[in-house]
Amino acid sequence: MDSARLRSMTIVAVILLLALGALFLVSGRSGAPDQARGEEPTITLVHRDGRREQMPMEQYVKGVVAGEMGRLPPRGETEEQDWPEEAYAAQAILARSFAVRYLEESGGSEIPAQHEAAQAYNPGNITPAIERGVDRTRGEVMTYQGETVRAWFHSYSGGRTATAREGLAQEEDPPYIKSVDTGENEFAPEDVVSWQVSLGLDEIGAALRDADVDVGEVRDVRIAARGPSRRVTEFEIVGSQGTRTVSGNDFRLAVGPERLKSTLIDELDVRGGRLIATGRGFGHGVGLSQGDADKLAREGGSPGEIVTFFFEGVEVQR
Repeated sequence: MDSARLRSMTIVAVILLLALGALFLVSGRSGAPDQARGEEPTITLVHRDGRREQMPMEQYVKGVVAGEMGRLPPRGETEEQDWPEEAYAAQAILARSFAVRYLEESGGSEIPAQHEAAQAYNPGNITPAIERGVDRTRGEVMTYQGETVRAWFHSYSGGRTATAREGLAQEEDPPYIKSVDTGENEFAPEDVVSWQVSLGLDEIGAALRDADVDVGEVRDVRIAARGPSRRVTEFEIVGSQGTRTVSGNDFRLAVGPERLKSTLIDELDVRGGRLIATGRGFGHGVGLSQGDADKLAREGGSPGEIVTFFFEGVEVQR
């Protein structure tokens, strides 16, 4: 075989190899998931009754925004109405980030439909405003140094958000979670701006026993420690069989988070066999405050500006 023909065959072989390599890069790596090629992921929603329902991620996010925010409650003579679209859009970024992080950690495609395990899903509450808010942030998630964040959120901060250690009793504070001064909020409902609750000491004792904390007959409840936002991080429970320290988050969950709306407690008193607590806010206080997202949206904030107000050093990426 002459040298000219050999060179020609070599060139043809190199061209074929380059073409195959280009085809491999365009088509994607073998076994890569659909979302790695820019396609919308499909999730499997697990309902409380065990029923499984497959759906696109964006359909799921709309149901979560509807379940976690819904519509604004009536105020005075004002009827129920939608939140600002930018607030829905900000919530959509969080809901999507939460779901992506959940699936990354679980290594599967299933996610529970209940708020106790993940996020509340309620497609029956979807409104046109919710659909628009989700659609305008399609595919967007929050990341910190390239990793999807833990996108915590709550109803209303009461003037300052909490760190993860004080609000959720986490062992460590992620670097992107900070305590933010949210200031006064004229748009927040009065019953979360300030509230008072009265709990019987016998009720508290029964609730704590259900949570495996038994001090006998409860005689006193004291604030033992507070966190950076002034939320109660530890309660001291004095009983007939001893004294126990309980985290603020565990105490709130035990007695009922709808009754003890927050651990941002200004006054605590025991009298007449009852615990009287006066406080502010609603929810654990960590991450985005929905009530303050509403305020920021009304003041002209974009969805990206709203979420980065509550999270330190994060980026919103598609």
